[in-house]
Amino acid sequence: MLLAGDIGGTKTVLAVFSPDAGPRTPLAEATFPSSRYKRLETIVREFLADVNLPVDRACFGLAGPVVAGTAQVTNLPWKINEVSLKQTFGWTAARLLNDLESVAYAVPILEPGDLHTLNTATPVVHGNIAVIAPGTGLGEAFLTWEGARYRAHASEGGHASFAPCNQLEIGLLNYLRERKGHGHVSFERVCSGLGIPNIYDYLKESGYAEESSWLADSLAAAADPTPVIMNSALGQSQQCELTVATLKTFVTILGAEAGNLALKVLSTGGVYLGGGIPPRIVSALEDPRFLEAFRSKGRFRELLDAMPVQVILNPKTALLGAAAYGLTM
Repeated sequence: MLLAGDIGGTKTVLAVFSPDAGPRTPLAEATFPSSRYKRLETIVREFLADVNLPVDRACFGLAGPVVAGTAQVTNLPWKINEVSLKQTFGWTAARLLNDLESVAYAVPILEPGDLHTLNTATPVVHGNIAVIAPGTGLGEAFLTWEGARYRAHASEGGHASFAPCNQLEIGLLNYLRERKGHGHVSFERVCSGLGIPNIYDYLKESGYAEESSWLADSLAAAADPTPVIMNSALGQSQQCELTVATLKTFVTILGAEAGNLALKVLSTGGVYLGGGIPPRIVSALEDPRFLEAFRSKGRFRELLDAMPVQVILNPKTALLGAAAYGLTM
């Protein structure tokens, strides 16, 4: 049996899977608050003692780069090593995946109910697949066909330089460089949960619109301004011209960068939007500005128009991908 996990700075989800039941049907599952534990091994011992199932291998997707079988989890003091895990638990195999690798490995087995289609097109059989995932940060990955199955590849593409596509975005870039002091402005700084407040601050300080007093009070009281801005923009609380403009700008930037990734990996097999933000803003992604920014690549517009674009709705995609990969080890 396989132990699979989705490890993040806030929570760690562990589950046991069997080859017979497959990656979509865990035999046991539990969620743990990551910050309460000093090591992943402590959580694993607690979970395995509770479920009492004969696990002989493990695969974990985690937020952070994996280099030579070792990973430092983002926002946690955990350092995890594949060899150490095997020795500690006596497993025959242990594998660490970047969290976007995990999401990517789930893509080939996603079902219609896991997805929302933004661009209807026919994927090229065995074509490359792109995955872009704005959450707290911006993750990017891609898949290539290896003759019998897809193989996922991690990247740090979210940290590539932001390329503005219009005058407003040029102003945003200059604002972040000159006013905020960011020598390097990445796509993550403008296309993620971390980036949404940057867009909002720029629009406010540039005089795009006046900030409502109730919104100013809500933002001042919030530990994280992003949910406040997004809830207002989506009409889940009082709407404000500034928050609506922030979301529209975010959607346009996301569309442009999704198109950039699609060109770089030639994702004729499709483009998938993962992460925590896209499922929450499906209505905004259906605005024509998203696909227009995605397709607006000059002579390659028709190529991009022929690529399916889907939003991943399943909140456990990273766990599903870790299980799917782990069961093939």
